[in-house]
Amino acid sequence: MPEIHPSSLVDPRARLGEGVRIGPFCTVGPDVVLGDGVTLISHVTIDGHTRLGERVTVFPFATIGLPPQHLGYRGEPTRTEVGPRTVIREHVTIHRGTTIGTGVTTVGADCLLMCVTHIAHDCAIGDRVIFANNAVLGGHVTIGEAAVIGGAAAIHQWVRIGRQAMVGGASGVEGDVIPFGSVIGNRARLAGLNVIGLKRRGFDRAQIHRLRAAFRLLFRDETGTLETRLAEARQRFAGDALVEEVVGFMTAESHRPLCRVVPPDDLDLGAEDPVETAA
Repeated sequence: MPEIHPSSLVDPRARLGEGVRIGPFCTVGPDVVLGDGVTLISHVTIDGHTRLGERVTVFPFATIGLPPQHLGYRGEPTRTEVGPRTVIREHVTIHRGTTIGTGVTTVGADCLLMCVTHIAHDCAIGDRVIFANNAVLGGHVTIGEAAVIGGAAAIHQWVRIGRQAMVGGASGVEGDVIPFGSVIGNRARLAGLNVIGLKRRGFDRAQIHRLRAAFRLLFRDETGTLETRLAEARQRFAGDALVEEVVGFMTAESHRPLCRVVPPDDLDLGAEDPVETAA
């Protein structure tokens, strides 16, 4: 049976899995589903049509599934979903979706949301994403798997961040970040590839070498237009899944422009080759 502290208010219509633990002064609404082994440590509020996957842990003063900060929201039964084993630290806020968006805010499995992270309405966060303290997202942001968002970073609404990308601390991100890219600054600019992150996650030397060559072609080569360089990259790296992923990301429809590359002369990152830079 679930273990519920007597000071907590849990609606009897909420569905609680096996081994759920709800500490003191928590509030759980009627349409909430808590998977097996979920732990709410204390002072947690979960409301709306919200589902937490198995073994999610939520720390004090976090709120999940509350109404979005959107003037057009009229109380529609939109949703919030959090994947298994994700850790949600103190003062995190995750808001439900809206009918003008997808209608659901999703956070993937095995994510870490450090203190005071804000996930706005209709965001879609992949698996194994890490948010450092005070990272904030506007509505409709999408983030691919295993991306890292640095402390105090602010992501503009509708921005796309590709998988395995790195956003530096205190960056203001107004444009899309390519998969495997590394951005930094206010406003954020593309500084290179997240090479350290790629190495840590098991990408081999040949894969990284091809990504570096493609990066130079797409972002450092000043001949022709970006369109012609994209066409050349498709031809030169045909069959390379990682490069094709980057090219596909760059050519996909988006509400936001791509983050522009930092001119080499403006970089002061302690590396001879900015493509090697990673935080």
